[in-house]
Amino acid sequence: MLDQSYYEMTDRMIAKYGKRRAALIPVLEDIQDELRYLPRELLTYVAKEIGVKEAEAYGVATFYENFSFDPKGKYEIKCCDGTACHVKKSIPVIEALRSELGLTGKKKTTDDMLFTVETVSCLGACGLAPTLMVNGEVYPRMTPDSAVELVRKLKGGEA
Repeated sequence: MLDQSYYEMTDRMIAKYGKRRAALIPVLEDIQDELRYLPRELLTYVAKEIGVKEAEAYGVATFYENFSFDPKGKYEIKCCDGTACHVKKSIPVIEALRSELGLTGKKKTTDDMLFTVETVSCLGACGLAPTLMVNGEVYPRMTPDSAVELVRKLKGGEA
């Protein structure tokens, strides 16, 4: 059960967009932005409050890759493994990040909730391959060493 403050925050977000079907995605995006994940309890609550079926809200939340039911770290690292990045050796970069942070393909978030590392199909920066994105900022032409250096800077609050 979530703390009452989560529901109060959600009520403010619903009020911002109105209690209508078109508010579903913006409200879920705001929750995701605020909490770095989408608690299932809030998904159910939003559906009820704006008048859509819970199954429809769940369908939206699972269709869009941006939504996550699992808490994410403070630094969300998206590692591109699309064709251009893969050819330019993105796999060693991903492996170096996981090794540095003690993560695996299944365990994506560090225990201290500081880092989440995910592999994505494309970041749209093929000319800068291999690329990483950290909280929306693109880091081009990464190597295993430069990726580890970036993580160490983030840990120290320097990046």
